[in-house]
Amino acid sequence: QVQLVESGGGLVQVGGSLRLSCAASGRTSSKYVMGWFRQAPGKEREFVAGISWSFGYTDYADSVKGRFTISKDNAKNTVYLQMNILKPGDTAVYYCAASSGRHLITARENEYDAWGQGTQVTVSS
Repeated sequence: QVQLVESGGGLVQVGGSLRLSCAASGRTSSKYVMGWFRQAPGKEREFVAGISWSFGYTDYADSVKGRFTISKDNAKNTVYLQMNILKPGDTAVYYCAASSGRHLITARENEYDAWGQGTQVTVSS
């Protein structure tokens, strides 16, 4: 069973930056996708970004393209989400997730089988 632990959330002003981290443990295969999702108050959880662990392919939601960057550190079993030019609309709880047994990135929440506890990101204007 994969365990995921996020860190790095906090309060930032509009236009600022934050980097989220997600440390994974308990994984036995390199065939999986790591994703970041977010859920704002009163809204459904939505896909933000994903990365294929073996090949490094990445994908982003249109709302964050050009501002957010997902990356990974194989040695540390950690995935990152660098968030720049933050907007009030980016305020949400951010979740790290793992989808095992695949190389292709999916934005479908129900195709991820492990989730972190979430970390709050608040962008103030």
